[in-house]
Amino acid sequence: MSVDITSTFTGIKFPNPFLLSSAPPTESESNIVRAFEAGWGGVVTKTIGLHPVVNVYGAKAKFMRTSIDTAQVSMKKRPDAALHSSWNWELISDKTLDWWQPRIRRIKDGFPDRVLIASIMAGSGNDKELGHWQTLAKACQEAGADGLELNFSCPHMDRKDMGSNIGKDQGLCSVVTEAVKEVSTIPVWCKLTPATADIVVEAAACFRGGADAIVSSNTFPSLPVIDPETLEFEINVDGRVSSGGLGGPAILPMALAKMAQLTKAFPDKSFSGIGGISDLSQALSYFLLGCGTVQVCTAAMLDHAIGPNVIKKLNQQYRDFLEKQEAQGWHQLEDFRGLRRDRVVLQSEIRRPEAAEYNAGYEGVEGYAAPV
Repeated sequence: MSVDITSTFTGIKFPNPFLLSSAPPTESESNIVRAFEAGWGGVVTKTIGLHPVVNVYGAKAKFMRTSIDTAQVSMKKRPDAALHSSWNWELISDKTLDWWQPRIRRIKDGFPDRVLIASIMAGSGNDKELGHWQTLAKACQEAGADGLELNFSCPHMDRKDMGSNIGKDQGLCSVVTEAVKEVSTIPVWCKLTPATADIVVEAAACFRGGADAIVSSNTFPSLPVIDPETLEFEINVDGRVSSGGLGGPAILPMALAKMAQLTKAFPDKSFSGIGGISDLSQALSYFLLGCGTVQVCTAAMLDHAIGPNVIKKLNQQYRDFLEKQEAQGWHQLEDFRGLRRDRVVLQSEIRRPEAAEYNAGYEGVEGYAAPV
């Protein structure tokens, strides 16, 4: 039996389980076409709304790097610095639904074997806003989108009834999801914010509303650092800054913790993982926790905007991995998905050493004085 890098997720067959996430790389038709030509199995569009938005003046996204010697984190480009994270305060697409509809149709006509998921966002809390969600859903599916991703996670929307403010309210999560499912004939994914006390609560609400999958994590709310020389935020407009989203390598462990909570709470549900993925080593962590697909952003932005080298590497590494594991009967993702989910337990379930070895809970290593 040969290896199979395809993945069937929420009833949709993906050529491979690697997607470009809803972000700057997926803001245009040309970028999405280039992404499919490069080999991505799926693309989630930049979030589509009914009303145009206007982004802040100047740069909307930056990359932070850290120095090996000093551990300094800065957006300034420096020699011998390694990528730490991405930071952005970009809002949803500034293009209208009327702009997106024909482009979704053209993209699907050109790439019928690739998966195009439409990310959508509206307000909440009243019938008019719920109607906006339904209008967006019907328009995108009629244009040919394979699925819908509901943006309950954007960390920098000022409106109290949008983005992560929905994702922090289980009632809104459930009601909005249910409204979209009423009119949807294609799978519905809910993208949740990690900035919540217990992400399992909001995920449960989405599943009650009929969600087919949960996507996690969006970027973490954050501020850029202050330049010690100018005493100004490294990215600002007229000296002012607001909370933006942190992504990239820095959020990988935190995003994995959120995903472990979700997949352990709902082992029979579908999940798409995001956060810090640039090659298969990170993607495997999500797969082994139970994800059926993963999504990439920061690494792709740094690679010709849509990651042609990233996806080439991911696909080759995945094939090589499966070929290496054939001896133990692994030929596809379903053969090992979720295999390490049950290793994540409560702290009280971790074995303690014998009393003679305990040393009051501290190991006799750097930072602690030798026991008297």
